[in-house]
Amino acid sequence: MENLSSPVADIAVELLQKAAPSPIRRLQKKYAVHVSREACISPCSMMLALVYIERLRHRNPEYLQQISSSDLFLISMMVASKYLYDEGEEEEVFNDEWAAAGKLDVQMVNTLEMNFLRAIDWGLYTHPGEFFEVLRWLEGRVAEQQGMKRGWFTYTDLLVLLEQDL
Repeated sequence: MENLSSPVADIAVELLQKAAPSPIRRLQKKYAVHVSREACISPCSMMLALVYIERLRHRNPEYLQQISSSDLFLISMMVASKYLYDEGEEEEVFNDEWAAAGKLDVQMVNTLEMNFLRAIDWGLYTHPGEFFEVLRWLEGRVAEQQGMKRGWFTYTDLLVLLEQDL
């Protein structure tokens, strides 16, 4: 789990299962960690993908009823990574590599990508405030869950939680 921390993976899985509730190809932590490792998902890509999913929850919930949480995880991470890192020259992001990471065929990944882009109306740019809002939410969830799991909260956990809009 080099790239995706265990608490973040738990929260991402929970969020995606709720966002895309289809029981078919339901996202499991093992799959999320596998894709994260194989595709080298960066923390920024994860955050941007969560922004996209939040947008879809508000703007196009019908799309989320039609896609599995596993496919939504893969495609949102892929689109976010492409947006952040694909310069088209040295740092290209290839769909066949994402297909291999997600254990899907390339044609399926291509279709998922086009459907995702249509669903989000090709709106990939994210204002920094929107990005940091999701980051603040995620930090709060991690602090809360880890504190509850341990039975005590660190000073950092408390600081993060006190900064949250309660």
